[in-house]
Amino acid sequence: MANATPLHVVTGKGGTGKTTVAAALATALADAGRRVLLCEVEGRQGLAQLFDVPPLPYEERKVAVGLGGGEVYALAIDPEAALLEYLQMYYRLGRAGKALDRFGIIDFATTIAPGVRDVLLTGKVYEAARRGSATKKGGTGFTYDAIVMDAPPTGRIARFLNVNEEVAGLARVGPVRRQADSIMAMMRSKTTQVHLVTVLEEMPVQETIDGIAELRATNLSVGHVIVNLVQAALLSDDTRDAITSGTLGTKQVGAALTSVALDADAAPALLDQGRAHLERMALQDAERESLAESDRRIVELPYMSDAIDQGALFELAGLLRADMLGGAAS
Repeated sequence: MANATPLHVVTGKGGTGKTTVAAALATALADAGRRVLLCEVEGRQGLAQLFDVPPLPYEERKVAVGLGGGEVYALAIDPEAALLEYLQMYYRLGRAGKALDRFGIIDFATTIAPGVRDVLLTGKVYEAARRGSATKKGGTGFTYDAIVMDAPPTGRIARFLNVNEEVAGLARVGPVRRQADSIMAMMRSKTTQVHLVTVLEEMPVQETIDGIAELRATNLSVGHVIVNLVQAALLSDDTRDAITSGTLGTKQVGAALTSVALDADAAPALLDQGRAHLERMALQDAERESLAESDRRIVELPYMSDAIDQGALFELAGLLRADMLGGAAS
């Protein structure tokens, strides 16, 4: 099945700002007259916190206006609720399905069979994408112009998306297997891309490089590498060279402080901060070179010292639209 609704899967090591980037991407895609669905699958309610709304239920709700005036809807996909919906859709269990939930059987099933859990989580995204395609052909339903998934961390993203492999030993035939096959057709569609979020530090960068290799090995399309929380250089080249060579020391810094009526005793601490900043810049440059070898387009987002609010999301969305979407939502 060809997926007519573009799907952007956003993954990244914990602490890299994956959820923030996913939200900013959805905001960037929501141009005038467009509706974008932003899904989370980890049960953390990170989107609700980010958009400052009540905890999201298992239904699609509008949470924000997009960068171009479109609409951003959010959905927290719960595996137990998804399984109940699945049982009703394929087996018409109705109240019997809810009875299973009361007995804890659904939680037991999704715990001992994580592959089935992933099919349920990705299956809801598949349903939203397929619904959009069917509607454009004359059907009915609430449609989206793009879908963004705030996916699990890089370390398990290939396994999470490669649902065929995960359910191979559990369901060789039947509805679950057919669902997995349909999901894989969507995941390997030309309109689906997996974007990896990282920061310029050794462990996240290495995990990103490993994630790219795993995704390629399973024939999943790798999109952009989004480098988040990039610190800007605060010192001029002349100052950097002077600190590095030792020509700028405590005596010179102290004299400069005294000349503007500041305490010269602060000179050693200022120099230490300057050296630490230069070390951080050197680390960023080294990790940036490592990422360049991945042969993927790299987008950099700046470090923001304040909490992420709607204004900050708009700023990040603008950068993503310019550097990742070619200046227009797609």
